[in-house]
Amino acid sequence: MTRSYRAVVIGGGVVGASVLYHLAKAGWTDVLLIERSELTSGSSWHAAGGFHTLNGDPNVARLQAYTVSLYEELERISGQSCGLHLTGGVMMADSPERMDFLRLTHARGRALGMETELITPSEAKAMFPLMNESHFVGALWDPVEGHLDPSGTTHAYAKAARVLGAEIELRNPVEDITQTPDGTWTLHTKNGPITCEHVVNAGGLWAREVGRMVGLELPVLAMEHMYLLTDTMPEVVEFNQSTGRELVGVIDFKGEIYTRQERQGILLGTYEKACKPWSPVKTPWDFGHELLAPDLDRIAPSLEVGFRHFPAVERAGIKQVINGPFTFAPDGNPLVGPVPGLTNFWSACAVMAGFSQGGGVGLVLANWMTGGDPGHDVFGMDVARFGEWATLRYTNAKVRENYSRRFSIRFPNEELPAARPAET
Repeated sequence: MTRSYRAVVIGGGVVGASVLYHLAKAGWTDVLLIERSELTSGSSWHAAGGFHTLNGDPNVARLQAYTVSLYEELERISGQSCGLHLTGGVMMADSPERMDFLRLTHARGRALGMETELITPSEAKAMFPLMNESHFVGALWDPVEGHLDPSGTTHAYAKAARVLGAEIELRNPVEDITQTPDGTWTLHTKNGPITCEHVVNAGGLWAREVGRMVGLELPVLAMEHMYLLTDTMPEVVEFNQSTGRELVGVIDFKGEIYTRQERQGILLGTYEKACKPWSPVKTPWDFGHELLAPDLDRIAPSLEVGFRHFPAVERAGIKQVINGPFTFAPDGNPLVGPVPGLTNFWSACAVMAGFSQGGGVGLVLANWMTGGDPGHDVFGMDVARFGEWATLRYTNAKVRENYSRRFSIRFPNEELPAARPAET
């Protein structure tokens, strides 16, 4: 027997669950989320779980601020804790040029109504005493940063969507997608066909494969991303006991690393220059709750800087190294909106910062689908910004470039060399 829905969301990560919740909240309760395995069985489960509001694109920053403000509402509706830790965070400048960049970021944040503040290295050290402040010239404090429980947050979206009337179906992979002349979509799944008016591709690591079912080659590439967890550190325990607070998050641009407290130790992650794509042509369908082999040699240059800047971390034992794939678009922003040339086929993928951007992506897509307008300026995230020139070769080169420059100084209207000239 064929079941029918107004919209079906493919993918059970945080983005798919957010889209489902926002569609139901907008009044479309005849909607289904379908997932090949379990919720969070792609990138969401092994994410570091950090969130922040600052972004180089002010329109994306507004949506990130919305995402962070949404978590309290989700907890209230779902009864599910998101495991929120609103610690605040500091970005550290190691040079006058980087300090200029932080002043620009601060001015941008102020224009958006964010309560950021320029502070001294000593003031930053008071909030994160593991650092050697002599390596820095200044810092930017943002009180609306922190981390959460990725699994708990995804389930909060899902439970809230169910409360509003949406449905979720697990362990039922989509094997093919076809469209009838009247525009209705049919999802051919392991458990039988499902028809719908609208399809949302929130496939995460499998977004390319879902796109290929309808003749679409999305510019998406997964990158290996590593972070390590330390054993309990006496410096962390002492800070917690003496202040009653958690350590703040820190971004160290020079070391290309981010760090925050995890239990009574430290989580330290890198965006290393020697980055490595994962499954650049096809994502295996049987990949799930698995991690990739650690490769500390590849991130050694970042760790060496990190150990100089945060000497207590070098003395700590490493409890675990997490290496998992995350998807990126060529410019690092999500691919959101109606796919050109396909009726009622929508994209919600390449959201590499799902816990900063997932709520905003769900909001604008639900607005777009139910009301015909995203309600925000989403040019920087519109899937239509990439044309046929965004081939596998182009995507591979640009994603690697973007990943390796994540903590580099960005200049206005900067033109970067990778994959040129794709279109002249």
